[in-house]
Amino acid sequence: QVQLVESGGGLVQAGGSLRLSCAASGGTFSRYRTVAWFHQAPGRERAFVAATTWSGSRQYYADSVKGRFTISRDNAKNTVYLQMNSLKSDDTAVYYCAARTDYCSEVQCRSRNDYGYWGQGTQVTVSS
Repeated sequence: QVQLVESGGGLVQAGGSLRLSCAASGGTFSRYRTVAWFHQAPGRERAFVAATTWSGSRQYYADSVKGRFTISRDNAKNTVYLQMNSLKSDDTAVYYCAARTDYCSEVQCRSRNDYGYWGQGTQVTVSS
């Protein structure tokens, strides 16, 4: 059973940057055709941030992060990254890595319901 392990969260000032990592332990990411990041702020539902196919041929982003965040993957390291630039206080949340075994359309990828594998989350706090 592959486990997803996030890292890289922390406290950063507004305008700063962080890079989150999602590593697959106990196996390989290659069987998960789509890997995504979601975030959840206190009192809010878990929301889509970005997704990538494992081949890297397609990436999707939430409108709120387009132009600021970049999702990428390193197949050799079984790791997916989320580079977050120009951070805002609204980005404060727990960030979760998620994976699914199928490809998805942009609409489908935004739904958390079909991701069967989740990490434990990493806290990102942006101070204003």
